Amino acid sequence: MMDSSLTAFIDQINAASAAKAPLRIRGGGTKDFYGEPLDATLPVLDTRSYSGIVSYEPSELVITVKAGTPLAEVEAALAEKNQCFAFEPPHFSVGERLESSSQPPHYVTVRAELVEAPAHALSQTTIGGMVAAGLAGPARACVGGVRDYVLGAHLINGRGELLEFGGQVMKNVAGYDVSRALAGSLGTLGLITQVSLKVLPLAHAEATLRFEMDEATAIRCCNEWAGQPLPLNASSWVIDEGKPSLYLRLRGAVAAVESACKRLASEAGGVRMDSTETQADWRAASNLQLPWFKDGLARGDDLWRISVPQTTAPLSLGNTMIDWLGGQRWLFTPSSERTQAAQRIRQAVQSAGGSTTLFIANYIDNITAISRFDAQKPPLNKIHRQLKAEFDPAGIFNPGRLGVI
Repeated sequence: MMDSSLTAFIDQINAASAAKAPLRIRGGGTKDFYGEPLDATLPVLDTRSYSGIVSYEPSELVITVKAGTPLAEVEAALAEKNQCFAFEPPHFSVGERLESSSQPPHYVTVRAELVEAPAHALSQTTIGGMVAAGLAGPARACVGGVRDYVLGAHLINGRGELLEFGGQVMKNVAGYDVSRALAGSLGTLGLITQVSLKVLPLAHAEATLRFEMDEATAIRCCNEWAGQPLPLNASSWVIDEGKPSLYLRLRGAVAAVESACKRLASEAGGVRMDSTETQADWRAASNLQLPWFKDGLARGDDLWRISVPQTTAPLSLGNTMIDWLGGQRWLFTPSSERTQAAQRIRQAVQSAGGSTTLFIANYIDNITAISRFDAQKPPLNKIHRQLKAEFDPAGIFNPGRLGVI
Protein backbone atom coordinates (compact mmCIF):
# COMPACT_ATOMS: atom_id res chain seq x y z
CA MET A 1 0.00 0.00 0.00
CA MET A 2 1.36 3.41 -0.97
CA ASP A 3 2.40 5.81 1.79
CA SER A 4 -0.17 8.54 2.45
CA SER A 5 2.43 11.25 1.85
CA LEU A 6 3.20 9.85 -1.60
CA THR A 7 -0.51 9.71 -2.38
CA ALA A 8 -0.86 13.35 -1.36
CA PHE A 9 2.13 14.31 -3.53
CA ILE A 10 0.66 12.52 -6.54
CA ASP A 11 -2.74 14.14 -6.03
CA GLN A 12 -1.17 17.60 -5.81
CA ILE A 13 0.95 16.99 -8.91
CA ASN A 14 -1.99 15.63 -10.93
CA ALA A 15 -4.12 18.63 -10.01
CA ALA A 16 -1.33 21.05 -10.93
CA SER A 17 -0.67 19.25 -14.20
CA ALA A 18 -4.32 19.29 -15.19
CA ALA A 19 -4.50 23.01 -14.51
CA LYS A 20 -0.99 23.64 -15.90
CA ALA A 21 -0.34 25.49 -12.65
CA PRO A 22 3.35 25.45 -11.60
CA LEU A 23 4.54 24.17 -8.23
CA ARG A 24 7.54 25.14 -6.12
CA ILE A 25 9.18 21.98 -4.77
CA ARG A 26 10.70 22.72 -1.40
CA GLY A 27 12.23 20.80 1.49
CA GLY A 28 13.94 22.78 4.23
CA GLY A 29 14.23 25.88 2.05
CA THR A 30 17.96 26.24 2.74
CA LYS A 31 18.77 26.65 -0.96
CA ASP A 32 15.92 28.96 -1.95
CA PHE A 33 18.54 31.55 -2.89
CA TYR A 34 20.18 29.23 -5.45
CA GLY A 35 19.19 29.25 -9.12
CA GLU A 36 16.93 31.55 -11.12
CA PRO A 37 14.12 33.17 -9.12
CA LEU A 38 10.75 31.50 -8.76
CA ASP A 39 7.44 33.24 -8.23
CA ALA A 40 7.01 33.50 -4.45
CA THR A 41 3.25 33.07 -4.83
CA LEU A 42 3.51 29.59 -6.37
CA PRO A 43 2.00 26.78 -4.28
CA VAL A 44 4.66 24.86 -2.37
CA LEU A 45 5.04 21.09 -2.59
CA ASP A 46 6.67 20.45 0.79
CA THR A 47 8.67 17.22 0.92
CA ARG A 48 9.27 17.07 4.67
CA SER A 49 6.26 14.89 5.44
CA TYR A 50 7.98 12.00 3.66
CA SER A 51 10.87 11.35 6.01
CA GLY A 52 12.91 8.50 7.42
CA ILE A 53 15.75 6.09 6.71
CA VAL A 54 14.36 3.21 4.63
CA SER A 55 17.40 0.95 4.97
CA TYR A 56 21.02 1.20 5.97
CA GLU A 57 23.60 -1.52 5.41
CA PRO A 58 26.92 -0.34 6.90
CA SER A 59 28.73 -3.44 5.63
CA GLU A 60 27.49 -2.70 2.10
CA LEU A 61 28.23 1.05 2.34
CA VAL A 62 24.72 1.93 1.16
CA ILE A 63 21.92 3.96 2.71
CA THR A 64 18.42 4.48 1.31
CA VAL A 65 16.54 7.52 2.56
CA LYS A 66 13.22 9.29 1.97
CA ALA A 67 13.72 12.69 0.41
CA GLY A 68 12.24 14.78 3.22
CA THR A 69 14.63 13.38 5.83
CA PRO A 70 16.88 15.99 7.49
CA LEU A 71 20.47 15.65 6.31
CA ALA A 72 21.70 16.13 9.89
CA GLU A 73 19.67 13.08 10.98
CA VAL A 74 21.21 10.91 8.27
CA GLU A 75 24.75 12.11 8.96
CA ALA A 76 24.26 11.31 12.66
CA ALA A 77 23.21 7.76 11.78
CA LEU A 78 26.26 7.37 9.56
CA ALA A 79 28.59 8.76 12.22
CA GLU A 80 27.42 6.11 14.68
CA LYS A 81 28.89 3.55 12.28
CA ASN A 82 32.00 5.65 11.57
CA GLN A 83 30.80 6.40 8.05
CA CYS A 84 29.98 9.57 6.14
CA PHE A 85 29.06 11.27 2.88
CA ALA A 86 32.56 11.80 1.51
CA PHE A 87 31.50 14.75 -0.68
CA GLU A 88 30.64 16.84 2.40
CA PRO A 89 27.23 18.30 1.47
CA PRO A 90 26.76 21.84 2.76
CA HIS A 91 24.34 22.84 5.49
CA PHE A 92 23.21 26.34 4.59
CA SER A 93 21.22 28.36 7.09
CA VAL A 94 19.30 30.49 4.60
CA GLY A 95 15.55 30.00 4.53
CA GLU A 96 15.13 30.45 8.28
CA ARG A 97 12.46 33.17 7.99
CA LEU A 98 11.21 32.79 4.44
CA GLU A 99 7.74 31.52 5.27
CA SER A 100 6.77 34.75 7.04
CA SER A 101 8.16 37.01 4.33
CA SER A 102 6.26 38.54 1.44
CA GLN A 103 9.39 39.03 -0.67
CA PRO A 104 10.79 36.59 -3.26
CA PRO A 105 12.28 33.54 -1.51
CA HIS A 106 15.56 33.58 -3.42
CA TYR A 107 16.74 36.83 -1.89
CA VAL A 108 15.02 37.45 1.44
CA THR A 109 17.38 37.62 4.44
CA VAL A 110 20.14 35.76 2.59
CA ARG A 111 22.81 38.11 3.87
CA ALA A 112 21.56 38.21 7.47
CA GLU A 113 21.05 34.48 7.80
CA LEU A 114 24.38 33.39 6.34
CA VAL A 115 26.22 35.94 8.45
CA GLU A 116 24.38 35.05 11.66
CA ALA A 117 24.34 31.29 10.95
CA PRO A 118 21.85 30.08 13.57
CA ALA A 119 23.00 26.62 14.61
CA HIS A 120 19.51 25.14 14.71
CA ALA A 121 19.05 25.94 11.01
CA LEU A 122 21.43 23.13 10.11
CA SER A 123 18.68 20.55 10.67
CA GLN A 124 16.53 22.10 7.90
CA THR A 125 18.57 20.77 4.98
CA THR A 126 16.94 17.64 3.52
CA ILE A 127 18.35 14.70 1.59
CA GLY A 128 16.16 15.50 -1.41
CA GLY A 129 17.43 19.07 -1.45
CA MET A 130 21.00 17.84 -1.15
CA VAL A 131 20.62 15.72 -4.29
CA ALA A 132 18.55 18.24 -6.24
CA ALA A 133 21.09 21.02 -5.64
CA GLY A 134 24.08 18.78 -6.34
CA LEU A 135 26.45 20.87 -4.23
CA ALA A 136 29.55 19.46 -2.56
CA GLY A 137 32.12 20.67 -0.05
CA PRO A 138 35.90 21.06 0.02
CA ALA A 139 36.68 17.39 -0.77
CA ARG A 140 34.86 17.46 -4.13
CA ALA A 141 37.98 17.48 -6.35
CA CYS A 142 39.51 14.49 -4.56
CA VAL A 143 36.51 12.24 -3.82
CA GLY A 144 33.84 13.20 -6.38
CA GLY A 145 30.53 15.02 -6.21
CA VAL A 146 26.97 14.15 -5.26
CA ARG A 147 26.08 12.42 -8.53
CA ASP A 148 29.05 10.06 -8.11
CA TYR A 149 27.40 8.64 -4.99
CA VAL A 150 23.79 8.35 -6.19
CA LEU A 151 22.99 4.68 -6.79
CA GLY A 152 19.25 4.93 -7.35
CA ALA A 153 16.25 7.19 -6.94
CA HIS A 154 12.47 7.26 -6.92
CA LEU A 155 10.78 10.13 -8.74
CA ILE A 156 7.22 11.32 -9.29
CA ASN A 157 7.01 12.80 -12.77
CA GLY A 158 4.63 15.39 -14.19
CA ARG A 159 2.12 12.66 -15.09
CA GLY A 160 1.85 11.62 -11.44
CA GLU A 161 3.76 8.38 -12.04
CA LEU A 162 6.10 7.02 -9.40
CA LEU A 163 9.23 5.91 -11.25
CA GLU A 164 12.25 3.97 -9.99
CA PHE A 165 15.75 4.37 -11.41
CA GLY A 166 19.02 2.62 -10.61
CA GLY A 167 19.37 0.43 -7.55
CA GLN A 168 21.52 -0.05 -4.47
CA VAL A 169 24.80 -1.21 -6.02
CA MET A 170 27.49 0.30 -8.22
CA LYS A 171 27.43 -1.38 -11.62
CA ASN A 172 27.66 -0.68 -15.32
CA VAL A 173 24.32 -0.05 -17.00
CA ALA A 174 23.20 0.49 -20.55
CA GLY A 175 21.40 3.68 -21.44
CA TYR A 176 21.11 6.99 -19.63
CA ASP A 177 21.61 7.01 -15.85
CA VAL A 178 18.55 9.05 -14.87
CA SER A 179 19.12 8.77 -11.12
CA ARG A 180 22.42 10.63 -11.42
CA ALA A 181 20.92 13.17 -13.82
CA LEU A 182 18.66 14.26 -10.96
CA ALA A 183 21.70 15.56 -9.06
CA GLY A 184 21.82 19.29 -9.74
CA SER A 185 18.45 19.37 -11.54
CA LEU A 186 16.99 21.73 -8.88
CA GLY A 187 13.63 19.96 -8.93
CA THR A 188 12.92 20.78 -12.59
CA LEU A 189 12.45 17.14 -13.70
CA GLY A 190 10.15 15.94 -10.96
CA LEU A 191 9.76 15.27 -7.27
CA ILE A 192 12.56 13.13 -5.83
CA THR A 193 10.97 10.95 -3.16
CA GLN A 194 13.73 8.50 -2.25
CA VAL A 195 17.43 8.04 -2.93
CA SER A 196 20.01 5.32 -2.39
CA LEU A 197 23.49 6.65 -1.74
CA LYS A 198 26.95 5.22 -1.43
CA VAL A 199 28.71 6.08 1.84
CA LEU A 200 32.34 5.67 2.90
CA PRO A 201 34.17 4.91 6.15
CA LEU A 202 35.63 7.82 8.07
CA ALA A 203 39.36 8.23 7.48
CA HIS A 204 41.67 6.78 10.12
CA ALA A 205 43.78 9.93 10.17
CA GLU A 206 43.45 13.58 9.19
CA ALA A 207 45.84 16.52 9.18
CA THR A 208 45.79 20.12 7.95
CA LEU A 209 48.88 21.98 6.75
CA ARG A 210 49.22 25.72 6.16
CA PHE A 211 51.58 27.17 3.57
CA GLU A 212 52.28 30.84 3.03
CA MET A 213 52.28 31.21 -0.77
CA ASP A 214 50.76 33.38 -3.46
CA GLU A 215 47.80 32.38 -5.62
CA ALA A 216 49.77 31.19 -8.66
CA THR A 217 52.17 29.13 -6.54
CA ALA A 218 49.29 27.57 -4.62
CA ILE A 219 47.54 26.50 -7.83
CA ARG A 220 50.75 25.03 -9.23
CA CYS A 221 51.64 23.18 -6.03
CA CYS A 222 48.15 21.72 -5.57
CA ASN A 223 48.19 20.26 -9.05
CA GLU A 224 51.72 18.94 -8.74
CA TRP A 225 50.85 17.26 -5.43
CA ALA A 226 47.62 15.85 -6.89
CA GLY A 227 49.72 13.87 -9.36
CA GLN A 228 51.78 12.29 -6.61
CA PRO A 229 50.96 9.47 -4.16
CA LEU A 230 49.80 11.79 -1.40
CA PRO A 231 46.53 11.44 0.58
CA LEU A 232 45.15 14.82 -0.53
CA ASN A 233 41.54 15.44 0.43
CA ALA A 234 40.85 19.19 0.25
CA SER A 235 42.48 22.55 -0.31
CA SER A 236 41.65 26.19 0.36
CA TRP A 237 43.60 29.30 -0.66
CA VAL A 238 42.69 32.70 0.72
CA ILE A 239 44.19 35.97 1.92
CA ASP A 240 44.14 35.27 5.66
CA GLU A 241 44.89 38.20 7.98
CA GLY A 242 46.75 39.89 5.16
CA LYS A 243 48.82 36.82 4.26
CA PRO A 244 48.27 34.61 1.18
CA SER A 245 47.68 31.17 2.69
CA LEU A 246 47.08 27.71 1.31
CA TYR A 247 45.41 25.20 3.63
CA LEU A 248 45.76 21.56 2.63
CA ARG A 249 43.83 18.71 4.24
CA LEU A 250 45.20 15.17 4.18
CA ARG A 251 43.07 12.12 4.97
CA GLY A 252 43.77 8.41 4.86
CA ALA A 253 45.80 5.76 6.63
CA VAL A 254 47.80 6.96 9.63
CA ALA A 255 51.16 6.09 8.06
CA ALA A 256 50.28 7.81 4.78
CA VAL A 257 49.13 11.02 6.47
CA GLU A 258 52.15 11.20 8.78
CA SER A 259 54.56 10.57 5.94
CA ALA A 260 52.94 13.22 3.76
CA CYS A 261 53.01 15.76 6.60
CA LYS A 262 56.72 15.29 7.12
CA ARG A 263 57.48 15.49 3.42
CA LEU A 264 55.40 18.61 2.74
CA ALA A 265 56.73 20.33 5.85
CA SER A 266 60.30 19.66 4.73
CA GLU A 267 59.90 20.39 1.03
CA ALA A 268 57.35 23.23 1.03
CA GLY A 269 57.37 24.66 4.54
CA GLY A 270 53.96 23.36 5.55
CA VAL A 271 52.98 24.05 9.17
CA ARG A 272 50.72 21.47 10.78
CA MET A 273 47.54 22.91 12.31
CA ASP A 274 45.61 19.95 13.69
CA SER A 275 42.91 20.98 16.15
CA THR A 276 39.18 20.86 16.70
CA GLU A 277 39.12 24.48 15.49
CA THR A 278 40.72 23.48 12.20
CA GLN A 279 38.15 20.72 11.68
CA ALA A 280 35.40 23.24 12.36
CA ASP A 281 36.94 25.59 9.80
CA TRP A 282 36.63 22.95 7.07
CA ARG A 283 32.94 22.51 7.94
CA ALA A 284 32.59 26.28 7.86
CA ALA A 285 34.17 26.35 4.39
CA SER A 286 31.51 23.95 3.13
CA ASN A 287 28.71 25.95 4.75
CA LEU A 288 29.98 29.37 3.56
CA GLN A 289 30.62 30.32 7.19
CA LEU A 290 34.30 31.23 7.07
CA PRO A 291 35.11 34.88 7.90
CA TRP A 292 35.93 35.48 4.22
CA PHE A 293 32.33 34.62 3.26
CA LYS A 294 30.74 36.37 6.22
CA ASP A 295 32.67 39.58 5.59
CA GLY A 296 31.62 39.70 1.95
CA LEU A 297 27.98 39.04 2.70
CA ALA A 298 28.02 41.58 5.52
CA ARG A 299 29.22 44.18 3.01
CA GLY A 300 26.19 43.40 0.85
CA ASP A 301 28.29 42.04 -2.02
CA ASP A 302 27.27 39.40 -4.57
CA LEU A 303 28.96 36.00 -4.36
CA TRP A 304 30.07 34.39 -7.63
CA ARG A 305 31.00 30.72 -7.98
CA ILE A 306 33.51 30.01 -10.74
CA SER A 307 34.35 26.57 -12.12
CA VAL A 308 37.51 26.28 -14.23
CA PRO A 309 40.12 23.63 -15.08
CA GLN A 310 42.22 23.08 -11.96
CA THR A 311 45.44 24.32 -13.58
CA THR A 312 43.93 27.66 -14.68
CA ALA A 313 46.18 30.58 -13.81
CA PRO A 314 44.91 33.36 -11.50
CA LEU A 315 42.03 35.19 -13.19
CA SER A 316 42.84 38.56 -11.63
CA LEU A 317 39.18 39.38 -11.03
CA GLY A 318 39.44 40.56 -7.45
CA ASN A 319 39.52 39.17 -3.91
CA THR A 320 39.26 35.44 -4.54
CA MET A 321 39.03 32.28 -2.48
CA ILE A 322 40.08 29.04 -4.19
CA ASP A 323 39.32 25.41 -3.39
CA TRP A 324 39.03 22.07 -5.19
CA LEU A 325 42.78 22.20 -6.00
CA GLY A 326 42.14 25.26 -8.13
CA GLY A 327 38.95 24.04 -9.79
CA GLN A 328 36.46 26.15 -7.83
CA ARG A 329 36.90 29.85 -7.18
CA TRP A 330 34.72 32.21 -5.18
CA LEU A 331 34.58 35.94 -5.83
CA PHE A 332 32.73 38.86 -4.24
CA THR A 333 31.70 41.93 -6.25
CA PRO A 334 29.57 44.95 -5.23
CA SER A 335 25.90 44.26 -5.92
CA SER A 336 25.57 47.82 -7.25
CA GLU A 337 27.93 46.85 -10.09
CA ARG A 338 26.25 43.56 -10.91
CA THR A 339 25.76 44.12 -14.64
CA GLN A 340 29.33 45.24 -15.25
CA ALA A 341 30.73 42.50 -13.03
CA ALA A 342 28.75 39.79 -14.83
CA GLN A 343 30.13 40.83 -18.21
CA ARG A 344 33.71 41.07 -16.96
CA ILE A 345 33.68 37.81 -15.00
CA ARG A 346 31.92 35.71 -17.62
CA GLN A 347 34.20 36.88 -20.39
CA ALA A 348 37.31 35.99 -18.40
CA VAL A 349 35.98 32.65 -17.22
CA GLN A 350 34.70 31.56 -20.63
CA SER A 351 38.11 32.38 -22.11
CA ALA A 352 39.60 30.01 -19.54
CA GLY A 353 37.16 27.24 -20.51
CA GLY A 354 35.06 27.50 -17.36
CA SER A 355 31.59 28.45 -16.20
CA THR A 356 30.15 31.00 -13.80
CA THR A 357 27.21 31.13 -11.40
CA LEU A 358 25.85 34.16 -9.58
CA PHE A 359 25.55 32.07 -6.44
CA ILE A 360 24.14 34.62 -4.02
CA ALA A 361 22.64 37.93 -5.16
CA ASN A 362 22.43 40.05 -2.05
CA TYR A 363 19.87 42.52 -3.39
CA ILE A 364 17.20 42.17 -6.04
CA ASP A 365 17.08 45.63 -7.62
CA ASN A 366 18.63 44.59 -10.94
CA ILE A 367 18.66 40.79 -10.68
CA THR A 368 16.17 40.32 -13.53
CA ALA A 369 18.77 41.64 -15.96
CA ILE A 370 21.38 39.04 -14.96
CA SER A 371 21.11 35.29 -15.44
CA ARG A 372 22.27 33.21 -12.52
CA PHE A 373 23.86 30.64 -14.84
CA ASP A 374 25.84 30.92 -18.06
CA ALA A 375 23.87 30.44 -21.27
CA GLN A 376 23.90 26.80 -22.33
CA LYS A 377 25.39 25.81 -25.67
CA PRO A 378 22.67 24.71 -28.15
CA PRO A 379 23.34 20.92 -28.02
CA LEU A 380 23.19 20.82 -24.22
CA ASN A 381 20.22 23.16 -24.15
CA LYS A 382 18.40 20.79 -26.50
CA ILE A 383 19.07 17.79 -24.23
CA HIS A 384 17.81 19.69 -21.19
CA ARG A 385 14.62 20.69 -22.96
CA GLN A 386 13.99 17.17 -24.18
CA LEU A 387 14.43 15.75 -20.67
CA LYS A 388 12.10 18.41 -19.29
CA ALA A 389 9.45 17.65 -21.92
CA GLU A 390 9.64 13.93 -21.18
CA PHE A 391 9.47 14.12 -17.40
CA ASP A 392 7.37 17.26 -16.98
CA PRO A 393 5.21 17.75 -20.10
CA ALA A 394 2.98 20.38 -18.46
CA GLY A 395 5.97 22.35 -17.18
CA ILE A 396 4.83 22.49 -13.55
CA PHE A 397 8.05 21.71 -11.65
CA ASN A 398 10.15 24.74 -10.59
CA PRO A 399 9.76 26.35 -14.04
CA GLY A 400 12.83 28.28 -15.18
CA ARG A 401 14.89 27.65 -12.06
CA LEU A 402 17.77 26.27 -14.14
CA GLY A 403 17.32 29.03 -16.66
CA VAL A 404 17.10 26.82 -19.74
CA ILE A 405 14.04 24.87 -18.56
